[in-house]
Amino acid sequence: MTGQRGDEPPRDAPGPYSGLFGGVPDTYGYQPATPKQVTVASVIAIGLGALCLLLAGLTLTSAGDQISEVLTGSRGNTPVAVAATLVCAVVYLVPALYLRKRRPWSRYVLIAVAAMGIAGGIMSLPASLLGLAVHATLLILMLQRPTRLWFNHR
Repeated sequence: MTGQRGDEPPRDAPGPYSGLFGGVPDTYGYQPATPKQVTVASVIAIGLGALCLLLAGLTLTSAGDQISEVLTGSRGNTPVAVAATLVCAVVYLVPALYLRKRRPWSRYVLIAVAAMGIAGGIMSLPASLLGLAVHATLLILMLQRPTRLWFNHR
């Protein structure tokens, strides 16, 4: 450290941007903060889970026969329709809550749920364009590089 004062960093030390001074910042390195992709995906999944809970509640009203007919194919299957919507709510809500806690299994579950939602949306086109778009967005968010890096670095 010849020729340097005590308050200056060594000249060959990396700069604050994970490289030499004046280098390009490493935007895909370790991110201690939650990536916005994870936040948006968890909000989408919580919203879908809340909609499933709302549908389960509506199934218990006088509209239960119509909802049961749409979901199961026959009237009078209200308990089956309620159980199915509650299972869907759990499948969306549980991984969404653990996604922000950085549990890798929650990312895999949401990828699988999004893939099934895309498959279901393709089979029921053109009536399911919104659902197809929402599940495609969820899948894209879970597969983006910042999300993968955030879950792989522990």
